[in-house]
Amino acid sequence: MPISLTGRIERITYTNSENGFTIATVKVPDRHQPVTVLGKLIAPVPGVTIKMEGDWTRHSKYGRQFKIVSYETTVPVTLEGIERYLGSGMIPGLGPVMARRIVRKFGKDTLKIIDEDIHRLAEVDGIGTKRVAMIIKAWEAQKDIRAVMIFLQSHGVSSTYATKIFSFYGNRSIAAVKENPFRLATDIPGIGFLTADRIAAKLDILPDSEIRVKAGILYVLRQVADEGNVFYPYEMLITKSIEILSVSREAVKNAVGALFHDRDIVIEDLNRDSDNIQQNYKAVYLTHLHVCETEIARRLKSLLAAPKIPRKIQVDEALAWVQRQLSIVLARNQIKAVRFSLEKKLLVITGGPGTGKTTIINAVLRIFSRLGVRILLAAPTGRAAKRMSETCGKSARTIHRLLEFSPAKGGFQKNDRHPLNCDLLVVDEASMIDTVLMHHLLKAIPAGAILILVGDVNQLPSVGAGTVLKDIIDSEAVAVVELNEIFRQARQSRIVVNAHKINSGKMPELNPSVPSDPSVADFYFIQQEDPEKVVEIILKLVIHRIPQRFDFDPMDDIQVLSPMHRGVVGTTNLNQQLQNALNPGEDRFTRNGLSFRINDKVMQIRNNYDKEVFNGDIGRIAQIESFTQHVTVIFDGREVVYEPTELDQMVPAYAISVHKSQGSEYPAVIIPVLTQHFLLLQRNLIYTAITRGRHLVVIIGTRKALGIAINNDKVRKRYTDLKHRLTWSA
Repeated sequence: MPISLTGRIERITYTNSENGFTIATVKVPDRHQPVTVLGKLIAPVPGVTIKMEGDWTRHSKYGRQFKIVSYETTVPVTLEGIERYLGSGMIPGLGPVMARRIVRKFGKDTLKIIDEDIHRLAEVDGIGTKRVAMIIKAWEAQKDIRAVMIFLQSHGVSSTYATKIFSFYGNRSIAAVKENPFRLATDIPGIGFLTADRIAAKLDILPDSEIRVKAGILYVLRQVADEGNVFYPYEMLITKSIEILSVSREAVKNAVGALFHDRDIVIEDLNRDSDNIQQNYKAVYLTHLHVCETEIARRLKSLLAAPKIPRKIQVDEALAWVQRQLSIVLARNQIKAVRFSLEKKLLVITGGPGTGKTTIINAVLRIFSRLGVRILLAAPTGRAAKRMSETCGKSARTIHRLLEFSPAKGGFQKNDRHPLNCDLLVVDEASMIDTVLMHHLLKAIPAGAILILVGDVNQLPSVGAGTVLKDIIDSEAVAVVELNEIFRQARQSRIVVNAHKINSGKMPELNPSVPSDPSVADFYFIQQEDPEKVVEIILKLVIHRIPQRFDFDPMDDIQVLSPMHRGVVGTTNLNQQLQNALNPGEDRFTRNGLSFRINDKVMQIRNNYDKEVFNGDIGRIAQIESFTQHVTVIFDGREVVYEPTELDQMVPAYAISVHKSQGSEYPAVIIPVLTQHFLLLQRNLIYTAITRGRHLVVIIGTRKALGIAINNDKVRKRYTDLKHRLTWSA
């Protein structure tokens, strides 16, 4: 039978805002020593009286504790309790000293006065008009958010998400959730359809109600968009929605019709001619993706059709001049690329490592600079932009910064009304650009400007929806120069040679003879099929063998890339093992099941435009404020402070997925490749991983697994219609 215990919260030892788990010290009447209690409490505050039901337990280290099963709280009634409550830090502007003054002034009527006549606080010494206004705002917010937390936690939502919901909806939080809980999946980052569906069930929303079925269909479309699809075939959408929602086909079809009527989706009849088999089917788009895809095709056509700004230039003379300036002799395809850059409005340059893409960019920039042309350089990620700046000697920016993205101002500030100030735009790592970003980029390019897209089309496609660069190339509507010759200096690198072997479907050289020059020994394969032993080898390589042999820093220079997140050699386990080895010590805090410590290597996993940190940026934790749980991370020498509710944007980065490494280069990479990765083993994944290493690549695994990946060149199909739209537009 549960035991009842009532007391006043004296101190909060620990609380997890994610799940509400709290350890607190409670003063119980008639007991000389305070009682340690633990359990899930909603927004606990010192000073409140708590009536608990639970049982006594004994901890081996901390002794006797009271484990809470259920509880209820009341506002404090004693003067000491009121003082603790107000001075707990829950209200900005009220600390222990000011709380004591207020209680001395109003006594046991303090909370009643704050509730009913809060302006009387101005009667207290040291509280002016500004502080009263701040206290009023914080007091109301505290009451409102507490009500929201109680309501949402009773429906299975964590305190962290309750805070986000309140920040978004304000005082309408409870009403908004009751009215349509499925809005949460759209409005609140981290809350998906499944969580919203659980809330809806508790609010007695019927399984086949139109509001639920429409939300489920949109969930499916967003899910397949996250997998890279710009649209989804109608019949496949119907089938998948029925599976997820467990409702009738008629209910799903009716909801699709309602979404189409409301313009939430676009349905388009598409004709396909695949392997000489004519296919007719309906494509279902989220409306914004349909706009982006159709506008990309239209704007590329407009860009191609618009006249260039006239300039007098002798192409052959320019080619001869730039080769003298750079003291090089350009190869045939390189000359073709530079010539096209001077003759065409739109050009794609694609090729693998060591094929001279950077040389071409430098030659093009040198010529256009001589012509006095306004030049802009950009890349999809911060690391790619930084590398472009270093290799080209000119400032390059991320595409988001180039387009002046500002959440506060409603998005991209550069667009067709406020275009970029340039005559030439060169974009590197273009294979990473998804449909939405390409749409916004093209909107901002002046009609007379030249656009050059540079990238390796054989790498993994963009994380976002679409295969933009591949579709542009395959459409044959745009001038393309494909570089396939590895230059002499690059041929000295086994990383480059093996990357090209893999890309052509051949096994790399796994047992090369010892080179005469030890500096070119940059590619190694270690045979091991036992996952546990693979982890042991990775730890030895990172901690001892690579730093000693190559003088690389284990934290800054060596990056482990895994094909998957789960499993013994997945990123989750590898991060835990590497963290304990490279950055041992007591855990400072845990968030979303992840442990973080000072000096940890971490990665941003979502674009945060307010903080100017982007998906894939890697930094180091410099400070953890234990009381507020604010975390300071250093990214490229710049301090970024995270609030507790923002920490779901950050994960450990000792080991990262190959997808997250796109656009980056590291001095050394270690890649586990085992048959347990079977579903993810693809040629473009291994190729992308290997080309991330600048000076050293080490693969650990089995020849069988590597062979499976190299032989699997069937990239998962992405549903996109850009190629055909460009063909029709050409």
